[in-house]
Amino acid sequence: MLHEVPKVDQLRTGRTPVRIMAILNVTPDSFSDGGRFMNPERAIDQARALVAEGADILDIGAESTRPGFTPISAETELRRLMPVLQGLPEAFGGRVPVLVSVDTTKASVAQAALAEGATIVNDIWGFQGDRAMAGVVAAAGAQAILMHNRQMPDESIDILDDIRWFFERSLAIAAEAGVPRHRLILDPGIGFGKTQKQQIQVLANLEILTDTFGLPILVGASRKSFLRPFVGDDPANRLIGTLAAHVMATTAGAAILRVHDVAAHVTALGVTRAIAEARL
Repeated sequence: MLHEVPKVDQLRTGRTPVRIMAILNVTPDSFSDGGRFMNPERAIDQARALVAEGADILDIGAESTRPGFTPISAETELRRLMPVLQGLPEAFGGRVPVLVSVDTTKASVAQAALAEGATIVNDIWGFQGDRAMAGVVAAAGAQAILMHNRQMPDESIDILDDIRWFFERSLAIAAEAGVPRHRLILDPGIGFGKTQKQQIQVLANLEILTDTFGLPILVGASRKSFLRPFVGDDPANRLIGTLAAHVMATTAGAAILRVHDVAAHVTALGVTRAIAEARL
């Protein structure tokens, strides 16, 4: 049976904690941690550490999608991904205690990952890249994260209108393929196809998306370049800015945070929730 993510109305009352999705990149070129976990044993050790820190979901990606990334074949992606997926159950004593998500744009990779125990597909093109993706998710009874994306930023557009139009199309594709709406999560795509100003605008207006679609919203601002004017160039030094953006996102109804730094987020969200629950 699939685990359900919390509903937005529950989150706003503080009854259900925000879920933390931990980033695990098994790539040589991701913008923040590329190359650190290419070795499957190191990746599995990192998975254990992330779960111990409080992660609810492991999001495993084997192809970098940073700006200027070099695309790889499905075969290469699977060579990186499958040893990690196959080794996780043994690493946790037979059963992985959290949800496992696969971060991929390829239907064939998603299908193989779901067969190995993943239950979520994180598609940065929201079913609009590989058109077979929605059918794979439907056939597996999986959940999916539909992210807004653009090939290039365009400062002249209304970014919130663009996101709404994009999600409407993604949801139509999902419905046509037979993916139940309650298995879908929306991600406005911080760091993808937006100017720095537009990314802040999206974060400032998340409630528009939650109110429009009534679906859980995932926010992934972790160490993203839009924070550079506030905290500098090194992605490793962007934790304070990340925490500020993510805490603000939860007050606007974000249901899931996709993060590099799990322990810091557990602490920050614990304080945020305690304060929210003390309101008269």
